[in-house]
Amino acid sequence: MRIWWGYGSEHSMNLVMVGKFASAGEAGAVKELIDRLASGVQDDLDAGRIEYGQPPSRFSDSMLALLQALEVHSLGPAELEQLAYSANVVARGDSVVIRTDETEVQAYIKILLTKGARIEMFSAHDFPEEGKRLDEDGVRRNG
Repeated sequence: MRIWWGYGSEHSMNLVMVGKFASAGEAGAVKELIDRLASGVQDDLDAGRIEYGQPPSRFSDSMLALLQALEVHSLGPAELEQLAYSANVVARGDSVVIRTDETEVQAYIKILLTKGARIEMFSAHDFPEEGKRLDEDGVRRNG
């Protein structure tokens, strides 16, 4: 009988990221921007212009056109794949709430920051009470 022992660094992050904006309109616009970018990344994956796990060194022509149209200038080609990973992105009130099990979230951070958000991030594993304080509108409650 052979017993295999292994170690892996992959685990569920249970990350919660809240980007708070000056208005609900700004939050909604940023949520839509994230959706459009994620859709563009998925189009590139489906067309074979990029592959999972093989970060490109250049933008595809279609992605470059989309980034220019959306006026997004802070993302690098290798970060775009992060937008194809499983994440729940919701606009609630003046906030965008992103929940994911991924650790690679630089693309989301850059988008939120460059669009004027104040960001709070935490692992709901380590701070379950913080996760529970997010009400149904995505806004942190005091106390």
